[in-house]
Amino acid sequence: MPVGPTTRRRQLGADLRRLRERTELTLEEAGARVGISKATLSRYETKEGTVKWPTVDALCREYGATDDERRSLVDLAKDAKIQGWWRSLADPVPESMNLMLTLEDEVVREDHYACMYVPGLLQTRAYAEAVHRASEMRCSEAEIAHMVDIRMKRQELLAREEPPHIWAVVDEAVIRRSVGGREAMHQQLEQLIALTDSPHITVQVLPFASGAHAAAVGSFVVLGGLSPELDVVYVDIIGGGLFMEKPEELERYKLAFDYLRAQALDIPSSVALLDRARKEL
Repeated sequence: MPVGPTTRRRQLGADLRRLRERTELTLEEAGARVGISKATLSRYETKEGTVKWPTVDALCREYGATDDERRSLVDLAKDAKIQGWWRSLADPVPESMNLMLTLEDEVVREDHYACMYVPGLLQTRAYAEAVHRASEMRCSEAEIAHMVDIRMKRQELLAREEPPHIWAVVDEAVIRRSVGGREAMHQQLEQLIALTDSPHITVQVLPFASGAHAAAVGSFVVLGGLSPELDVVYVDIIGGGLFMEKPEELERYKLAFDYLRAQALDIPSSVALLDRARKEL
């Protein structure tokens, strides 16, 4: 998978922090040496905003980085300009979706736990329209259509030469909740069943019989980068979502997902339950 601008920017921040900590300099001390503020250097390290490659070059020299390390980080700084496919859309992308689209464009895997709806990457258009119409009560039909267009465009990443691996654990409530009416739900379940034939998509159902489980907090996604330090967790909340990337947060959600996979039905049993739910509509 090619390395995109967001991954480069996040990798740059992680590497700058690693080099600074290796020299045991504080943010304030390191920033003073190259003429930038503590706040500016903190933004560099936390992967926020743009960076100036001459400053990165100067920091690397202060940190005693090797020539190869310095050249690598300077190249990352020069290339870390975020420009995704959604930037060319005729209508603006809602701000709440910008970061998700940016990160998702470069992931190598996505681990989804869904307790309410089918994960967006696996939705049919009719199902997605029903979800948006229910949750975006103040939006016009045109705005809803635009958001659904974006969701359908997102799904093109599944057809890439090297698509990310999507592992979805869906609560049985998801496949029993009739979204968009009987026909739309029937089509959605048919699509889920068909998608399980893909080597890059795994779907498990967490049955009601499993009882209490590890994700009572609700739906979430672990977005996997090229290395563990680039992973991010996205948690659904009303009005958008919450992104988390602190090591302890990542560990908690990754462990929860491991437990959910263990509690869910195996893949053949999951497909059988999906098919049974489809036939019962």
